Amino acid sequence: MTIKQPDGEASAALTLNMSQKRLRHRPRRAYLKGGRELLTLFLVLLLLSPFLWMVIMAFRPAADVFDLTLWFHPTVDAFRALRDGNFLASFSNSLWVSAISTVLSLVLGVPAAWVLTRWRFRARSQVALWILVTRMAPPIAFTIPFFLAWRWLGLLDTVIGLSIVYLTFNLAIVIWLMQTFFAAVPVALEEASWLDGCALWRSFWLISLPLVKPGLAATAILCFIFSWNDFFYALILTRTHAITAPVAIVNFLQYEGWEWSKIAASGTLVMLPVVAFTLLMRRYLVHGLTAGGLKD
Repeated sequence: MTIKQPDGEASAALTLNMSQKRLRHRPRRAYLKGGRELLTLFLVLLLLSPFLWMVIMAFRPAADVFDLTLWFHPTVDAFRALRDGNFLASFSNSLWVSAISTVLSLVLGVPAAWVLTRWRFRARSQVALWILVTRMAPPIAFTIPFFLAWRWLGLLDTVIGLSIVYLTFNLAIVIWLMQTFFAAVPVALEEASWLDGCALWRSFWLISLPLVKPGLAATAILCFIFSWNDFFYALILTRTHAITAPVAIVNFLQYEGWEWSKIAASGTLVMLPVVAFTLLMRRYLVHGLTAGGLKD
């Protein structure tokens, strides 16, 4: 049986036909790609519209705060009013509380996660489970115990007391997240450092910890956001000296009327630290949220 090869004319016709099909499909692909980009842009604007509108309200004059026109004379009177009031002190309290609780959570939780990942002991799985149990109950269930204990210890209305409360909730998140990242680090690297004379904790500090920097960044952002956005415990456990920014914003909702310009201005300021922190860590954040799911 012989296979007849196509002659030159037939081959040229076949090539021309395939090229015409590609040209016909190319505009359709371009339209689909453009449609996806427009849909993505629309969804992004839809999700960001409340935040954009809040920023616009912050710079509007108080008399025109509900005006729907996009063209107006911007003013910073609302921000000046925040400076003259007590909001900056509350903003500073939020920064201190979030920073202290995040740092303490990482200092205590990261070594604990490494130990639970590397050491093989009988109750290892039970210990990890009991750590997770602390996050299973709703936070409101611990309100009365915290309030009574903090009143007896003299920690009510203090930055340290509120930081310790957030530490108890963030610690479980840090341990469980960092366990995944440490599990992705090959044990052979640590064993090689031991053969070179490196001590146990020195191996942790010089070998394991630098390899999980993306995980540290992602975990730190999650802890910071939880502490920064909390309203309930800050309302219950503070009175005047340790009031945080979310509680201070509620003080603008008065019986005489709601001060919408101050609410929008304070909300804009409250967003800035989280946005800035996330932008600084974005290079590690994306890698950290995905690298923990891979195991070499």
